[in-house]
Amino acid sequence: MFSLVHKHKRLLQLVLALIIVPPFAFWGIQSYERGATQAGDVADVGGLKISQQEFANQLRVQQDRMRALLGGRVDPAAFDTPEAREQMLEGMIAQRLLTRDVVSKHLATTDENLREMIASTPAFQDNGKFSNERYQQALQAEGYTPAQFEASLRRDLMVQQLSSALADSNILSRAIAKQWASLAGEQRELSQASVPASSFASQIKPAPEAIQAFYDANKKLFEVPEQAHAQYVVLSADALAAAETVSPEEIKAQYEARRAQYEQKEERDASHILIAVKQGASEAEKNKARIKAEEIAAQVKKNPASFADVAKKESQDPGSAPKGGDLGFFSRGMMVAQFEDAVFHMKPGEISGPVQSDFGFHIIRLNAVKPGKTRALEEVRGDIERDIRKQHAAKKFAEAAETFSNMVYEQPDSLQPVAEKFKLTIQDAGWVTRSQAKEPLNNPKLLSALFSEDSIKNRRNTEAIEASPGTLVSARITDYKAAAVRPLEEVRNEVVNQLVRKESAALAWKEGAAKLAQLKKGEKVDLSFGEAKTIGREGAKGIPPEEIAAAFRTDASKLPAYAGVQLPDSYAIVRISKVVQPALDEAKEKGVQTELGRAFGASQFQAYVASLRAGTKVEINQEALQKKEQ
Repeated sequence: MFSLVHKHKRLLQLVLALIIVPPFAFWGIQSYERGATQAGDVADVGGLKISQQEFANQLRVQQDRMRALLGGRVDPAAFDTPEAREQMLEGMIAQRLLTRDVVSKHLATTDENLREMIASTPAFQDNGKFSNERYQQALQAEGYTPAQFEASLRRDLMVQQLSSALADSNILSRAIAKQWASLAGEQRELSQASVPASSFASQIKPAPEAIQAFYDANKKLFEVPEQAHAQYVVLSADALAAAETVSPEEIKAQYEARRAQYEQKEERDASHILIAVKQGASEAEKNKARIKAEEIAAQVKKNPASFADVAKKESQDPGSAPKGGDLGFFSRGMMVAQFEDAVFHMKPGEISGPVQSDFGFHIIRLNAVKPGKTRALEEVRGDIERDIRKQHAAKKFAEAAETFSNMVYEQPDSLQPVAEKFKLTIQDAGWVTRSQAKEPLNNPKLLSALFSEDSIKNRRNTEAIEASPGTLVSARITDYKAAAVRPLEEVRNEVVNQLVRKESAALAWKEGAAKLAQLKKGEKVDLSFGEAKTIGREGAKGIPPEEIAAAFRTDASKLPAYAGVQLPDSYAIVRISKVVQPALDEAKEKGVQTELGRAFGASQFQAYVASLRAGTKVEINQEALQKKEQ
C-alpha cells in the first residue's frame, strides 16, 4: 500500500478531484432557495425552479465530461440534441422531486455526519489529515462557498438515506434466489442445422412488374446523397508559431526567469521493511510492532546482504515486499514526513530504523543518491524557443482571428483575399457530403454551414469556424450535386438481387418450419446437425444470439427438443440433447439473493420516483428547454 500510494499519487489526486463534488453540487444550489417564478425558467417542479442558467451550466458540465472521455476531439454540439436535453432535464426533475420528498419527511443528517463525510474526503486532506486550506481551494475551484457546498452535501446525504432505505428493503427468499441462480447458470448441449436461402435462389425469377414495384417502393435505397465540391483555407496558431523568429536574447532571458523550473531535485533510492500498525491501534499493539521492528532492524544491520530476503518475508507493504522492499527513486515531498526525513539524512548503504510513521514502523536502507542539478541552457533551448513562439503566436492569432473572420464574411464571394492577406493556401477538399468529409471539414458545425442554403445557392464563404482549438477554417462550395435517385436501369441488378434474397429467404423459412414440425413429431428428416456444444445463456462465438435465445426458451423436459429461428439468409434449427444444471453452494445462493435484492430495490426506487412525479405538478417550458446559448 505504501509503495502504491507513492507511485500513483498524482493519478489518485486527479481521480479524486473529479469525484469530489457530489451529484447535488452540479444541480445548482440557488434554485432550491428561490421561490419566485422567472420568465424563461426551463421547468417548475412543484414550486422548485430549474432556471435556464442552471440548465445551461449542467449541459456544459456534461459536454465537458464527454469531451474528456473522448480525448477532447469532439464538437459539443454533437451532444446538444433535443433528445439529450430532454433526458438531462428528466434527471434534474428527479433530483428536485427527491429533494421535496426528503424535506417533507423531515429526514436529517447530523452535523457530525456532515463533518465526518467532509473530513474523510481524500481531496480535502493533506498527509492523510483534513486540511481547511485544501478544502477552501477545492470549493473555490468549483465556484462554491463552504455554506453552499455543505447545504448541497447535506441534501445529498438525505436523499441517500431515502434511496438506501428503498434499495436495501428488498429481501428475496432463498427459494427464489436458488431458482434464479439455477436458471441463470443452466447450460444446454446444442447442435445446429440450417436450411440455407441460397439453395432456393435458382428458383427465383423476378417478373418485370415485381422489379418495378420494388424499385418504386424502395427508392431511398438507391438515392445518391447531395454532394458539394469544396475549397477551404485554414488559419492556424501552430502555423503562425512556426513562422515566428526568436532572438538568442529572448531565450536567455526566459531561461533566467524560469531557472527554478529547470532545477532537478535530489533523488534517493531506498528500500524498506514495514511492520504495519493499523489506525486506532492500542499502545500494546504499537509496542508489539515496535519490538518486532527492532528485532528485524538488528538482524539486517548485522547482515546487510539479507535485507531484500528479509523484506520479502517480513515486510507488510504489499507493493514493495515482493521486490525486496525497493521503492525506487523519489524526491522530497513524495513520502510521509518521518520516513522522508530519515532517508534524506542517510548515506548510501546505511540501514536506519525503526522509523515510525502513520503506516507503522520502517527499517530503511538507502540504496543510491542522484544529486540535484540545474539543466543547462543548451539542454532546454529548444523547449524555451517553442514556448516563446507559441506565446508570440497566441497574441498574433487573437488579432488575426478577428481579421480572418471579418474578411471571409465581408468578402463572401472568394477565399482569395483572405488567402493573400495571411499567405494561406486555398486547399481542395474534393467532393464531400453532409456526413462524410476529411479533416478539417469533418467538423459538424463546419459541414452544417457548408451545406446551408446561402452557401449552396449563392456560393458564399462559410463563417470562420473553430474546427479545433487554435484553428479557424472557412470553406466555400465550387460545385454542387443535389440528392438524386439512380435510374432503374442503372440499379436493375441490385433490385433483382434484393428480390432473390428476399424470396429465397421466405422459401427457406417455409421449408425449415416444415422440417421443424416433422422433428417435433419424431419423424426422420434429411438434415445434417453439426457437433454438439455445451453452451450457457451468455452464448458462444459463432452462434447467432437468436439461436441461443430460442434454445433456452424451448421446453427441454423431454429430450431431444428442437427450436427454429428465421435468420436473414437461412432457417436455423437447434437440437437440445442435454440440460446441465449448475452446481450451487450456499455462498453462491446468498450472492444471487443479495444481487437480486439490489436489482429489485433499484427498480422499486425508480417506481418511487415515478410516483412522486405523478403526484407533483411539473411544468416544462419547451421553448426555454430547446433555447440554445448565443
